[in-house]
Amino acid sequence: MSTTEEHLAQTSSDREPRGQWKSRLGFVLAASGSAIGLGNIVFFSSNAYKFGGGAFYLPYLVALLVVGIPIMILEFSIGHRSGKAFPQTLGSMAGKAGEFVGWWALLNAFIITMYYITILGWVLGMLIESLGPLWEESLATPAYEPENLPNPIATFFNLLASPIAILFVTLVWIANIAICSRGTKSIEAVVKIFVPAMWAMMIVLIIRGLTLPGGTDGIYYLFTPDFSAMGEAAVWRGAFNQIFFSLSLGFGLLTAYASYLPKKADTVNFAAQTSLMNCSFEYIAGFAIFSMLFAFSVVPKASTLAMSFFILPQGIAQLPTGVMLFGVLFFLLLLVAGLSSSVSLIEGIASAAIDKFRVRRGVALACVFVAGFAGSIAFALPTVIDKGLNQNGTLGLTLIDMFDHKSMGYGLLLVGLAETLIIGWGFGMTRLTEQINESSSVKLGTGFAFLIRFVIPIVLAALLIFAVLDEFQKGPYGSAAVDPENISADSWSWLAYGVPLIWILFTTLGAAILTGMRGKEETA
Repeated sequence: MSTTEEHLAQTSSDREPRGQWKSRLGFVLAASGSAIGLGNIVFFSSNAYKFGGGAFYLPYLVALLVVGIPIMILEFSIGHRSGKAFPQTLGSMAGKAGEFVGWWALLNAFIITMYYITILGWVLGMLIESLGPLWEESLATPAYEPENLPNPIATFFNLLASPIAILFVTLVWIANIAICSRGTKSIEAVVKIFVPAMWAMMIVLIIRGLTLPGGTDGIYYLFTPDFSAMGEAAVWRGAFNQIFFSLSLGFGLLTAYASYLPKKADTVNFAAQTSLMNCSFEYIAGFAIFSMLFAFSVVPKASTLAMSFFILPQGIAQLPTGVMLFGVLFFLLLLVAGLSSSVSLIEGIASAAIDKFRVRRGVALACVFVAGFAGSIAFALPTVIDKGLNQNGTLGLTLIDMFDHKSMGYGLLLVGLAETLIIGWGFGMTRLTEQINESSSVKLGTGFAFLIRFVIPIVLAALLIFAVLDEFQKGPYGSAAVDPENISADSWSWLAYGVPLIWILFTTLGAAILTGMRGKEETA
């Protein structure tokens, strides 16, 4: 047996110091919780509306089968067989180049983690406001030119422009670190509460939406496909992008979670279960969202923030009874779903540091907290740069828009492309497939290898090419562009050139440094 094969076939006793999931249910709930987040609740529905309602489902299903489940099987399997986090796993397959890709993926995911937790801080603030002030007719917004805005828009922008948002971000970071403090033990204990609670809260919202006058019209639209829309490339591109970030692919966290599995775990079955739970949740979320949208004749926009903080709360405010109850329920659902995702992001980074440098979990989490909290504060900056609210309003929200365009729009796809090329062509699919089939109830054949080596790289490369072409057509930030007419020339110049530079330096230079550093095992 080669050195690489020995490394990939570590016994479960080697992994016990890193912890193991106590049950397969705990792992499935943790993995599905990492996939179910803010985007699953609102962004899937807004994408479905944007791309023709029911017509979006067929491309979405194709994307799930062609890209989603195969890459999830891949990420679960390599983590399970190696018992290590993402950088060390790819490093065992492709040397320093593989480890570099792993660290690059985690640093790109770390940027997402920073602004994701900032958004969760705003969710916490809106949850507190939903106990009363959020449902008043209007609020003065002295930080902006419009003197009176309808709630909840006014409440949200007042929150953005207030330093109190930093307090909420701090509380969310503390909650994340506390949940990760004991590794699989604390994460499993929390997700066993969080994930069933998410389903329960969503079902309550569905029942309320369907009982509203006109609520069933939304469901009818959701399942009435506009087949003419399926001929548009944008629909298929939207479906593949949706499935890629919806299942948490390319973050490196699924590999870390799978590294805590026992030796005989069925990763193919786990991937199918996790994908099914995630997509089922998105479908039922569509029931709740579309019923409320159509009941109140609210037109959605393909923006997670707009749907979460403006559009759906405006619909809830029009409920004949129980406005506060359902408002609290909605923001509590967003917070719980967001925490189950952010915890997995932090664990993916912390586990890599523990594996590389053999530091104690507390030390790894402390380093993640210090660096991540600083980044989250930058994204929460309340400095107003657009008083007319023609774009994002504050510097922090503008930075989120621009970094998201790089990290989500390009970063995840680049990681997916790199890992399929490394594993499919470098390590060899025959060896990996044989190892997967040793403990799998469903045996993988040559079709799986064909997808990983040919189909998925071509699809991801095409998505990246289309994204670049979109940049040339719509400006440097695509459809999420920041209008330089609404902010000062100096601010625009810094943002337009500074954000891409920071993203490239942070991910590429950071990955190079971490790859070059000698870990405890290498030193020994």
